[in-house]
Amino acid sequence: MSEFPEYSDTYQAGFASFVGRPNAGKSTLTNALVGEKVAITSSKPQTTRHTIRGIVHRPDSQLVLVDTPGLHRPRTLLGSRLNDLVIDTLSEVDVVGFCLPADEKIGPGDKCIAGQLTKLPHKPVVALVTKTDKVPRDRVAAQLMAVDQLGRDHLAGEGEQAEGFAAIIPVSAVRGEQVGVVIDELTAMMPLSPPLYPSGELTDEPEQVMVAELIREAALEDVRDELPHSIAVTVEEMNPREGRPAEKPLLDVHATIHVERDSQKGIIIGRSGSRLKQIGAAARQGISKLLGTPVYLDLHVKVTKEWQRDPKKLNRLGF
Repeated sequence: MSEFPEYSDTYQAGFASFVGRPNAGKSTLTNALVGEKVAITSSKPQTTRHTIRGIVHRPDSQLVLVDTPGLHRPRTLLGSRLNDLVIDTLSEVDVVGFCLPADEKIGPGDKCIAGQLTKLPHKPVVALVTKTDKVPRDRVAAQLMAVDQLGRDHLAGEGEQAEGFAAIIPVSAVRGEQVGVVIDELTAMMPLSPPLYPSGELTDEPEQVMVAELIREAALEDVRDELPHSIAVTVEEMNPREGRPAEKPLLDVHATIHVERDSQKGIIIGRSGSRLKQIGAAARQGISKLLGTPVYLDLHVKVTKEWQRDPKKLNRLGF
C-alpha cells in the first residue's frame, strides 16, 4: 500500500462530483483529470452505474472525483435507483461540477437538474462546458453565455449560489484543453484537510467492479446500434493461474454478460461467436492494462429476464 503524502497546514482535500444529462461527458472528463481510465466511457448514454472515484494528486492538494450516473426521468426501477444514487452522492461532496456539452442546446433536462441542485445548501456549483472540441469558438462563446443565464435563472439563491454558478469553465477532455484549469478551480474550493487517500491510489473501486465495467464497456461499444442498455456484467471468479512462474503470471477471469431476452443473447454472441470474441479481445486488453498482468478471460452470456425491473435481480447484479 502506498504511503499518505506529506502535507502542510494549507493542504486541501475533498470530494467533487460531476452531474449532467446522460452522455454529457462526465466519465471522459473524470478520466482526463485523473490521467488514467478509471470510469468507463461509451457513446451510449446511461453508461456509468457505479459511483466511481478518481483521485487527482498534487503536492498541495488531493481532489477525489465522484462520478455519478446521469440524472434522467426514470422509466424503470433501475432508473429510479440511479437517480437516488446521484442525490445521495451530491449531499456528501464539497463541490458539484455541472457538465453541459458545448454541442447541444440547453434543454428542459438541464433546467430540471439545475432546479434539483438548488436543494443542496452551501455547495458551490461549477458549470463545465464540455466537448468544446466539437464546435467552433463562436458557438462555445454563445454556450458560455447561455450557461451563465441558466445559472442566474434556475440556480441563483442564497449562499454559494447567490448569483448562479460559482465558475463557468469551457473544457475539452479529448484534447486536454483547460483540464488543468478545472482541477485548479475545483481544488480551490476544497476544505483544509489532511490527504484522504495514499499517494499511489487512483480509485477506491474494487478491482472486480472495474473489470466488470471494462467488459460491459466493450459489450456496449460493439452493439451500440442494436441493443438498449440491457447489459449487466458479473465477475464470477478472478484468480492468479496456479503453477505459473513468477516472471510469467496469468490472471484467470470468469465473467457473465447478462441480457434480458434471447434475441439480445444472439446479438452479443454473433455469428459463430464472432462478436463475443471481439468483445472478449477488447475487454482483455483493457483489463490487462488496468491490472498490469496478462489475462485469460472466459466470457459467458446469460438471459436474466427483466433484470432492470426486478428488485431481487438488481440486488444480485450489484445495483
